[in-house]
Amino acid sequence: MVYGLLCIIIIALCVKIYLMKRSAREIANEFADRLQTDTNTLICISSHDKDMCQLADRINVQLKELRKEHLQYHQGNTELKNAVTNISHDLRTPLTAIAGDLYMIEKTDDLTEIREYIAAIEERTKAMKQLTEELFRYSVIVSSEGETVTEEVFVNQVLAESIAGFYPVLTEKGITPQIHITDTRIVRDISRSDLMRVFSNLLNNAVKYSDGDLEITLSDTGEITFTNTAKELSAVEVEQLFDRFYTVEAAHHSTGLGLSIARTLVERMGGAITANLENSRLTIRIVL
Repeated sequence: MVYGLLCIIIIALCVKIYLMKRSAREIANEFADRLQTDTNTLICISSHDKDMCQLADRINVQLKELRKEHLQYHQGNTELKNAVTNISHDLRTPLTAIAGDLYMIEKTDDLTEIREYIAAIEERTKAMKQLTEELFRYSVIVSSEGETVTEEVFVNQVLAESIAGFYPVLTEKGITPQIHITDTRIVRDISRSDLMRVFSNLLNNAVKYSDGDLEITLSDTGEITFTNTAKELSAVEVEQLFDRFYTVEAAHHSTGLGLSIARTLVERMGGAITANLENSRLTIRIVL
């Protein structure tokens, strides 16, 4: 009887070992297949063994992470190529124009024309300086690994100060903003300098894209919206406004980093920023 029981145990162990080896081969083969093919299919095994199923599940978790990193790599590679193209274009255009102006200066003795060419060179040089400074600011922000210093920030006051600082630029563009700031005290534990940078970038964005109007609202719940008419923008362009290095043709002298910087800073503060277009009205919404 003992011998028979022992034989049954041995047979059961052999079957279990066989099934585990088969599951291991299935996992190995499917894992190799998933690495070679572009698919979201997960590893599936025929065995119902608890340990082998758990192993397959853990490998599937790692496969998901690997695919996510793979996608981010390809997106980053595409963004880098687009960045090189955009930046090269933004820098080459004024450089070519400057070279043309210098050539024309050499060909004329008319002081009036020379002054006009020099003024054009100065304007294009300023544009190039703005581009390079914007790139530098972006690189500093995204590469910052230290902890952000936070404090209790009176959002109402920071928004009002930012609008006041930008008011001359807005009025110069013929924009008289409609401002609706709640009397409710909106306080958040965030970085004051980061919030000011966000507001500055959004106001600068309004200067670029607005068709002459701007409405800024801070609600009782702390939601902040910047709304303006932007007939030149399409729904597709709005979806890409926060992408790094994305530029709309109408936005001259810009690397397209302003809104990307704003998104980075808002998310770093634990908030969210979105944009939508309805009836040619662009609304950028911030929730902190």
